[in-house]
Amino acid sequence: MSIRVRLLLSFTIVLMVTIVLFASSAYLITIAVTGDVRSFSDFYKNHYKLNPLSKSEERIFLELKELAKTDPEKLMDEELLSDYDFQLRMIQAGLYVRKELKQVFVSPSLREPNLGAALPDYEMANNQIRNTMNYGSRFFAYAKFDFTFPDKDRGSIYVLRERSPFAEMIRKLFPILIGLLLAILLLMNWLLFRLITRSIIKPLNGLRQSAEQIKDGDLHFEVKAQSNDEIGQLCVSFEEMRRQLKHSVQLQLQYEDNRKELLSSISHDLRTPITTIKGYVEGIRDGVADTQVKMDKYLDTIHSKVISLDRLVDELFLYSKLDLKRVPYSFEHTDLGRFLEDITEELRFDLDLQGIYIEGTYPDSPITVVADRDKLKRVVLNLIDNGVKYMDKDEKIITVCVSKEETFAKVEIRDNGRGIPEEQLPYIFEQFYRGDESRSGDVGGSGLGLAIAQQIIEGHGGSIWVESQWRQGSSIYFTLKMVTNPASGSGE
Repeated sequence: MSIRVRLLLSFTIVLMVTIVLFASSAYLITIAVTGDVRSFSDFYKNHYKLNPLSKSEERIFLELKELAKTDPEKLMDEELLSDYDFQLRMIQAGLYVRKELKQVFVSPSLREPNLGAALPDYEMANNQIRNTMNYGSRFFAYAKFDFTFPDKDRGSIYVLRERSPFAEMIRKLFPILIGLLLAILLLMNWLLFRLITRSIIKPLNGLRQSAEQIKDGDLHFEVKAQSNDEIGQLCVSFEEMRRQLKHSVQLQLQYEDNRKELLSSISHDLRTPITTIKGYVEGIRDGVADTQVKMDKYLDTIHSKVISLDRLVDELFLYSKLDLKRVPYSFEHTDLGRFLEDITEELRFDLDLQGIYIEGTYPDSPITVVADRDKLKRVVLNLIDNGVKYMDKDEKIITVCVSKEETFAKVEIRDNGRGIPEEQLPYIFEQFYRGDESRSGDVGGSGLGLAIAQQIIEGHGGSIWVESQWRQGSSIYFTLKMVTNPASGSGE
């Protein structure tokens, strides 16, 4: 059973219960205003069928009517009339008898100066013998019978019962009020059903359609929440799920592209040295290296390419382990300034031979960080090596700077090389990215240095980024979290 049908049934049941309660209330109100414990149907039976008297009153009226027809002279007997009046007063009614315009008998409760004038006129045909009448602020239900006395004078018998004016109003307006109330209830039921349907069913239908789109593989849409209620919160959660799913799919597609690119890059980077080695081996086998000098040259080239292959495989293996979070870290407290100063001094001689000057700016006070020294050294060497590859100035300079930023230590490795074009900056930390399409430039390297550096820095809980201006140089930054209270004697 659908939610729409359930809501419709719920509203219908509520409507029926409301009608039953209203009918019960109307019945009780009728009893309260009429003082009659008879049923609600009796109330309307008495009024709408023009039978304003109760059964006891009607019985006495019929006896008087029969006397008027058969022996009207007895209706002048005050003792007899008093007896009937007593019976009527026992059931809260009264008797009024007149002859022509003269009052013959009247119950004590009906003794009003002008009541006789307010009574209906003679109607000897007796077409309307039951009705209601107003007398001032009083309201009466009555039954009357007009007859002729033996002396030919006209006579009338009235059996009256005083009722509440409110009862007459209810009698006239109650059907209208019932109909109006039912119409209002039906209208409100329909409006509430429409409102709740629009606020619940419509968003749910939207979610169902969205789920079908996701099932069909379409994630390029947006689920908008129309309210802040539970349905709105469900829409927000569904939209967040869609975004996460879309991101996951895009990420998986990106991983697939990266995998393909990785395989292509590995194939390319392995093919080049292997082809060189193969060529030189074939040259040796075919006797091309017919002198010791040529033989040494061929062997040196083969050895160089084997070392390149070994380094490529080593870096690829390290990157794969870092990417899979399978590399253990051996963290210890380290004075970052002294650590970087030692590395630059270690590299200074080799860089001087290449015509590159390396300098450092280190703080006077220690900056203690928690780091894996071996892996952090790998990062620094990779970043410096990256700067060395792209030197194109006559005066080649690499600068290493360390500074503090709130709770982090920031390291900058700056070079004055050719820089990186702005459109390439978002990609330089991707594996095998060298900024050239052919991958056959003269810069060398595996293309994994910056990717490995990024993995290691993120493994330390830091971040790494680059700033560069084309033809002016590049600066690569990374941060490490500082130790506020380093233990004495640790990590040096």
